[in-house]
Amino acid sequence: MGIFDKIKHAIFGGEAQAAPMTTAAAAAPSGQAKPAAPAVPPPTSAPASSAPATVAATIDIVPLLDAAVKKSGQKLDWRRSIVDLMKAVGMDASLAERKELAAELGYGGDTHDTATMNMFLHKALMKRLAENGGKVPADLLD
Repeated sequence: MGIFDKIKHAIFGGEAQAAPMTTAAAAAPSGQAKPAAPAVPPPTSAPASSAPATVAATIDIVPLLDAAVKKSGQKLDWRRSIVDLMKAVGMDASLAERKELAAELGYGGDTHDTATMNMFLHKALMKRLAENGGKVPADLLD
């Protein structure tokens, strides 16, 4: 899993959403003695899964990241700082991690110019989160 995916899952809770699907999938095989009963609930579950996916398509990142900052107990400015955003979601914000994220997000500049790279990372991350179902404030997408 790449750095972006780790950030996305930390914000959106993607792994938590995947766990119930795995549990439901595990429940179906154990219920093979009653093939009709498990066959009926999965179609009902599939639309239910589709509904959360639709809801997930518009996950507002602001309250989630604000809550993460509050939970961290630190004074972090996730709206302006990629380092603070990574810290807010409990990730390593080291230069090595940010360089790896830069490679994932297509940064073509000098990674030794960390100020420029960090600004790129923040904007690119916000854009990528929006492309992946996040509701990102317009002022963070500029």
